[in-house]
Amino acid sequence: MYTYKIKSYAKINLALNVTGKSAKLHKVESIISFVDLHDLIYLKLTNSKNHKVSFQGTFSKDINKKNTVSTLLKILDKKKLLNNKKFQIKIIKNIPQQAGMGGGSMNASTLINFLMIKKIIKIKKDELAKLTKLIGSDVILGINAKNSILSSNGKITQYKKKFRLYTLIVKPNFGCSTKYIFSKVKSFSKAKLNLPKHTMFNKYYLKNLNNDLEIVAFKKYPKLKNIKSFLSSIPNTIFVRMSGSGSSIVAYFHSKKACSIALKKFKRKFNSYWCIASKTI
Repeated sequence: MYTYKIKSYAKINLALNVTGKSAKLHKVESIISFVDLHDLIYLKLTNSKNHKVSFQGTFSKDINKKNTVSTLLKILDKKKLLNNKKFQIKIIKNIPQQAGMGGGSMNASTLINFLMIKKIIKIKKDELAKLTKLIGSDVILGINAKNSILSSNGKITQYKKKFRLYTLIVKPNFGCSTKYIFSKVKSFSKAKLNLPKHTMFNKYYLKNLNNDLEIVAFKKYPKLKNIKSFLSSIPNTIFVRMSGSGSSIVAYFHSKKACSIALKKFKRKFNSYWCIASKTI
């Protein structure tokens, strides 16, 4: 049977504001892009009675048997959207876990998008939103991996125009628990993104924004603040920001050369931390 090879791209938060809290979840607004760092998903139909999901690669260790992909398949089976088709899925994990880049969520998003494109599943827009929420609040953002603005009212606005910057992504040898980071948020920002515009992707506009979750993450993990300070001191860095709830810190550059120089400088200073040069897509 034919094996499909699919790229599942990492999501980054160029800016993030926590604007309030509902009964269960915090209200968040964010400017989102994707980088060419990606997991690889190999998928094929199988004659087995059950789906088979396996993980390999640098960041495959300790992935729970109950994960975003197994949860997705269980939901699709329950809703009878797969017409009894079963899949063998192997995922090469290149995106770090607990890094604020939505690795697991984007795996689920990528699979949903692929199954819709191939017309293996047919699902209406409102049903799609409900389905993705059952897996994770950020899964919907990766259905179409495009530059997006998430407004505090939950509206997602996407843009086809490319956002071109080079990135140095750094993750120390620990992760951040999303649940813990949000549980410590005690103050909220005023909503700024309820009237989204493509000009919000302007690097000078982004430079003056923040990630509200840095306050909590840096207090819990001072090493993250040290990483940000070091990256900010490197010449030609436009701005530096934590992605999501951490623990990845991302530095942004105009050119590949500037990014490569920063990578070398960082490795000399923090040689035990994972880092990679990438670019927005």
